[in-house]
Amino acid sequence: MKNKLQYESGPTVASEKLTEWEKEPTVANLEDDLSMSKPSHDTHVNKIRGWLNLRNVEGAHKPKDQKNRSSVQPKLVRRQNEWRYSALSEPFLSSDKMFELKPTTWEDKLAAEQNELVLNWQFDTKLDRVAFFDEYCRTTVDEGSVIVQVGWERETKTVQIEAPIYEYYAAESDEDLMVLEQALTVKKENPNAFLDLDPAVQESANYTEEMQMPALATQIGVELVDEEKVVKNQPSLTMHNFENFFLDPNAEGDIDKAGFAIISFETSKAKLLKDGRYKNLDSINWSSQSPLNQPDHVTQSDNTTQFKDEVRKTVVAFEYWGFYDVNGDGVLVPIVATWIGKTMIRMEENPFPDQKLPFVAVSYMPVKKSMTGEPDAELLGDNQAILGAVTRGSIDLLGRSANGQTGFAKGMLDVVNRKRMNSGSDYEFNPNMPPNVGIHQHTYPEIPQSALTLMQLQNQEAEAMTGVKAFSGGISGSAYGDVAAGIRGMLDAAAKREMGILRRLAGGVEKIGRKIAAMNAVFMSDEETVRVTNTQAVKVRRDELAGEFDLKVTISTAEIDEAQAQDLGFMLQTLGNTVDWSVTKLILIQIAKLKRLPDLAKAIESFEPQPDPMAEQMKQLELAKAQAEIDEIQSRAEWNRARARGEASKADQGDLDFVEQETGTKHARDMDRLKAQGEANQDLEITKRILNPEEKGSKMDEIAGAITHKAMNKELT
Repeated sequence: MKNKLQYESGPTVASEKLTEWEKEPTVANLEDDLSMSKPSHDTHVNKIRGWLNLRNVEGAHKPKDQKNRSSVQPKLVRRQNEWRYSALSEPFLSSDKMFELKPTTWEDKLAAEQNELVLNWQFDTKLDRVAFFDEYCRTTVDEGSVIVQVGWERETKTVQIEAPIYEYYAAESDEDLMVLEQALTVKKENPNAFLDLDPAVQESANYTEEMQMPALATQIGVELVDEEKVVKNQPSLTMHNFENFFLDPNAEGDIDKAGFAIISFETSKAKLLKDGRYKNLDSINWSSQSPLNQPDHVTQSDNTTQFKDEVRKTVVAFEYWGFYDVNGDGVLVPIVATWIGKTMIRMEENPFPDQKLPFVAVSYMPVKKSMTGEPDAELLGDNQAILGAVTRGSIDLLGRSANGQTGFAKGMLDVVNRKRMNSGSDYEFNPNMPPNVGIHQHTYPEIPQSALTLMQLQNQEAEAMTGVKAFSGGISGSAYGDVAAGIRGMLDAAAKREMGILRRLAGGVEKIGRKIAAMNAVFMSDEETVRVTNTQAVKVRRDELAGEFDLKVTISTAEIDEAQAQDLGFMLQTLGNTVDWSVTKLILIQIAKLKRLPDLAKAIESFEPQPDPMAEQMKQLELAKAQAEIDEIQSRAEWNRARARGEASKADQGDLDFVEQETGTKHARDMDRLKAQGEANQDLEITKRILNPEEKGSKMDEIAGAITHKAMNKELT
């Protein structure tokens, strides 16, 4: 049973208690914080109003109208700001890849890659990137600071779709079990690939995993079911009017130290009902909550006329983001609350994952211990006033002169001759008063040189203080001498000042990117298809976005890009044609990107030079010629080596013959050869006699004796 709550301050309104907290804050409690922040808020608002009046020449900075006097006031601040806008916004808009994420550990590599894809895709397609950065930079330049609220928008609608009807059968065959096993493996190791499988296979794997038993799903039909379709699911970036933003004055220049932040915004009952998060709407007196009845809210629209019906009437609501002891245990809990009048319509814990205030503060020129900064208007007030006074004096000097009028001396012409002169006829004049003396032609007087010098000095001083180069002339090194060092010093100082402002703006964008990345891991759909190129789309799963990583915003200026392009061009000129085309291609692609020529960069990247047929044939012939020359050299080398071996062998043989002759080895070898030849001849004769017994006995005895003598010699040997 929901309790009823009575608010003590203001009209007594009965409304439902929105939470189960023991110490749920009331509207009066939150309005106390609002009242506490008003003094510092009003002081800053007065400063910003003065800066804007100076920029627009309004209010106290508008010259008073005087009869017959000029009221012209040159807009020096506006002129300087106009030159600053594009210089600050272009670096964010010129890069196709704004965010670069690096993983803190190797386990977070995939999360960093996925978050980088999603963040760049969201800024390119889901958010109006050009409008956001134009407002972001202009607000910072004009007001000295900007507060960006990071939120999340989600819209759904119910639609009917045809859902398949499945029947499940036990998987028994080896083939079915193998299919299930492969599907479960893919689901575990590669969820994206699992979603590309056949729906029946996916259902079989899901049912098997749920029931812990192998089963096959077979579609037997379809049925109409209601499904919630996501119409919008994306981050949102809002820059509120500075007059409607109230911050904890004890933040000490760091918004993360602030205990609360309150914004007022205009809405209607129809919008609140569509949102679905708000309650107690029937307890609100919609007629008494118009913007004209709210002194703490400044409206930018024309609310003098209102809709007659209650649903569309515009009312003012206050949204509180902060930390409150809602449980009475001394622990501050991040909460968000919204009220209209004296009725609380929303109360819950901070839904964002970082549990911090959903605001990012950026300063143009930081002020110590202050959340807000200062614009260039704080520096240029006196210069604009002096320039306006001198300009008005010069204009009055010219405007009050009788330029183009002609004066005649009295008595120089009578009435008749005056008519003749006016008609262009000859006339008579008083000889005592000739025309060159009696007639005076009025012209504009010369503006004093001191006035022109003073105006020039004011423009130069303004440029020196802001570092903005004007259209004509602009910053130069004349103050330091007309030398290259002086000019370079001035331009470097202006570039460094601009880069310092850019770094602060980029730091704010980094904080915005971190908050969006944290929200993506919680609020995105289970699967988003991110288009990364013209032909490639990548599916990103929400559970793959969690991780720790370093986020970096890519920024560049025209001056820095031009300097890098010149350095690369000099490098390319130095290399000439001595390097491979692939190296030259990389440098040309980078130069085209720095020159903001994405089409040329893409064409160079895809270009591959086609070889010249004649040149290719000449290369082949030169290669064949070189190969033939190498073969000839190798054959000559082999012939020389063979010849050398032959000569070496002859030399060795000669040395061996000499040694054998000196030692008698050759003579002994010849004797052994002759002895062996004689013994062989003797053996032959004996064999013949044995085979031919007709020989004489004495001869046989002689042979037998020779054999016996030979045998005895062998034994002795």
